[in-house]
Amino acid sequence: MRTALCALGAAAALVLLPAGPALAEGQEPDRDFTIADPRITESSGIAASRAHPGIYWTHNDQDAPLIYGIDSRTGETVATLTMQGVGTPRDMEGIAVGPDGDIYVGDIGDNLDGSWDHVWIYRFPEPKTLRDQKVAAEQYDVKYADGPRNAEALMVHPKTGRVYIASKNEDGGGLYAGPEKLSTSGTNTFRRVDDVPWVTDGAFSPDGGRLVLRGYFSAKEYAWKDARLGDGGTGVGAPFQGQAESVTYTPDGSAFMFGSEGRSSKVVRVERADAGSPSEKPAGTPDTPGAPQAPEAPAAQDGGEGNATLGFLVLAGATVLVVGAKRLLRRR
Repeated sequence: MRTALCALGAAAALVLLPAGPALAEGQEPDRDFTIADPRITESSGIAASRAHPGIYWTHNDQDAPLIYGIDSRTGETVATLTMQGVGTPRDMEGIAVGPDGDIYVGDIGDNLDGSWDHVWIYRFPEPKTLRDQKVAAEQYDVKYADGPRNAEALMVHPKTGRVYIASKNEDGGGLYAGPEKLSTSGTNTFRRVDDVPWVTDGAFSPDGGRLVLRGYFSAKEYAWKDARLGDGGTGVGAPFQGQAESVTYTPDGSAFMFGSEGRSSKVVRVERADAGSPSEKPAGTPDTPGAPQAPEAPAAQDGGEGNATLGFLVLAGATVLVVGAKRLLRRR
């Protein structure tokens, strides 16, 4: 399936050129940056550090137990973490930082939609120092109450610590809630609590009141109420990217950070529409008297879903490529 999506990425890069100049890099944290590490070719998840301002954790979509800490000021890798005490990952797709300060990694991919009877979640404390090091990780066996499925989005609620997974399907997926506490001694059953669109990643806002879910061509932010989606979602103006794979919030909740796969891939900051609320903006940020104003992100012309005509053309091509690739994989 990756071959088809790479072809899609090339087409999107030619057709959907970015609007306006990119923000300056290497100066402020939590702004646009390019991942410089040549080892990171399939960044499939992204999460903002709680312990180290300006640092974002990511990983490849591969079978190596490696997690990379990227400095958003420079795009350089400042820490490579090697997970110890876990098996060989099969398809790591999502990453999140919980309220306990632990990093959660979702080895939850299944491109054949049901070939694995269980998947895994890995968990370890976020390191206090940024350096290359080995980390002792716990491994959790995960099954879904309604049977195996493909998934790429792992989210940890920042208040309750409950883990959620969003399954991925072109006809729509499900939002699954894990048990109140994960256990290493048995199977952790995740149960469907809501329906979701085609999702490649998701993240909770720092205050736990919202959930953003992204797909290949758009993203929506939902209210979070009673441990499920509280509304139909609002488009957030996701950028068009070659292989749109990841999303997270900035630590202050004022913006989204969207990432993609590929060598030297770009992580793009998109401001939240109502990010001016005092509860989500610390002193010294834009809208504070006397503070320098950062350039505004280009707004989508249709209020969050991108250019409709171009989006439709790319979506049509993507559907043909992805469905064709999946059929080929299933025949193997």
